[in-house]
Amino acid sequence: MADMPAVTAEAPAAAVDRVALDEAVEFTSGLIRIDTTNRGGGDCRERPAAEYVAERLAAAGLEPVLLERTPGRTNVVARIEGTDPSADALLVHGHLDVVPAEAADWRVDPFSGEVRDGVVWGRGAVDMKNMDAMVLAVVRAWARAGVRPRRDVVIAYTADEEDSAVDGAGFLADHHPHLFEGCTEGISESGAFTVHAGPGGPLYPIAAGERGTAWLKLTAHGTAGHGSKPNRANAVSRLAAAVARIGEYAWPVRLTDTVTACITELASLQGLSVDPRAPGFDLGAVLAELGPAAALVEATLRNSANPTMLSAGYKLNVIPGQATAYVDGRMLPGGEAEFIATLDALTGPDVRWEFHHREVALQAPVDGRTYGILRESVERFDPDGHVVPFCMAGGTDAKQFSRLGVTGYGFSPLKLPPGFDYWSLFHGVDERVPVEALHFGVRVLDHALRTL
Repeated sequence: MADMPAVTAEAPAAAVDRVALDEAVEFTSGLIRIDTTNRGGGDCRERPAAEYVAERLAAAGLEPVLLERTPGRTNVVARIEGTDPSADALLVHGHLDVVPAEAADWRVDPFSGEVRDGVVWGRGAVDMKNMDAMVLAVVRAWARAGVRPRRDVVIAYTADEEDSAVDGAGFLADHHPHLFEGCTEGISESGAFTVHAGPGGPLYPIAAGERGTAWLKLTAHGTAGHGSKPNRANAVSRLAAAVARIGEYAWPVRLTDTVTACITELASLQGLSVDPRAPGFDLGAVLAELGPAAALVEATLRNSANPTMLSAGYKLNVIPGQATAYVDGRMLPGGEAEFIATLDALTGPDVRWEFHHREVALQAPVDGRTYGILRESVERFDPDGHVVPFCMAGGTDAKQFSRLGVTGYGFSPLKLPPGFDYWSLFHGVDERVPVEALHFGVRVLDHALRTL
């Protein structure tokens, strides 16, 4: 935004060398080749990837610790000592697991890590083995150059982010908080990548918020009986009605601080002066003016609840006594009370609902030193780019680390060419990342992590 303070911190000399650029590509490919598919319910094994990063951290002179709640579900934590012992520590974290990939749908083997035509292919190239690799390359470059960051930097590679995080960041935050002593801020995935959204130069959205997770289980009880007879207490009917109400409900707009800042700055870049808090503010008209850039806020204007799974019955001519459904709900910062009251009303008296998995919503300041340095670091390496804050529709391990008082930002910088649909590659087919994007990210991370 126009009134955000300029960053005056002295820029450190670059520590990145050609080896670091090459290693970012090598490590992205190497991690992709380690299949860490997380199918949920504990069906995953991150240990080979954890050992891969731990070996390379150790070669850089660090002392990585490997930690498991469940055998094979391995996390890695290491600390780099900073030059200013009075400074708060910084957490840099990334997850090692990935979502499933159906090889028949891909142009390449999703676990090949193939480098073709200047692009690294495979599951995790975007989410988020690219960031894991870039951090590893930066840390090793520091060791070769004999440089240290200003503040302690804690590096954490986690398990289980793609499910509940109980074997990953949740386990670390709850059972090993001492490893994160002094950490007040953190950076991780899903931010600072190029979005080409019209005239005025590329955008680089930095995540400064996340909607909260509200995965729900709905249960309807009724009277079991023969499928040929009338039944006024049919559990399937009761559940179906509740699910339909939830799916059709139009949640009201609620503008959070992060989304307000994003709209204001996007409008400013198009020469518009707007105040989303003003009475009579026409959100629809402004979003129309923003064009493709409106996609940065459209998913985070409201709470949401999307039915995803249904289960009932065991035989066609038997009315079951119970039916269940699952709903993927997301809550805005400050929106939890409204979410709960709305679900109570939508489910009605015949359907019980409960949180199957629940995590807090997050917001981070966009008017202070940290955000300013992240912004300056990106724009230093792409002077034509414009950094804007945004709120993530989903969530990351930042939720778990927030229990330790860590304020999180989504910052995994990549400079992407026009036409590269990065958004669609998250959990998508033919996931891939350009080699030059990784090189850009290494340079930006080196600058940002040592300036912070």
